[in-house]
Amino acid sequence: MSYCRDVLFITTLACQIADCLNDDELSILAADTELFSDSLNAIAVRRSISNTCTNNNTPLNTNCSDKASEI
Repeated sequence: MSYCRDVLFITTLACQIADCLNDDELSILAADTELFSDSLNAIAVRRSISNTCTNNNTPLNTNCSDKASEI
């Protein structure tokens, strides 16, 4: 149940921040936070592909660098 602590913390933080912002500011922050999250996810995927290619650099995976650069 430790994952519940993270959810509760994030929800509490969101409520506290929302109390300090007007509707327009809250909308902008939500959009910017979503963009930030998407960017972090893209970086994580690229790292994962890069690490997989580095760890599995066998003749079957010789084109890993091509796959990582395509994303």
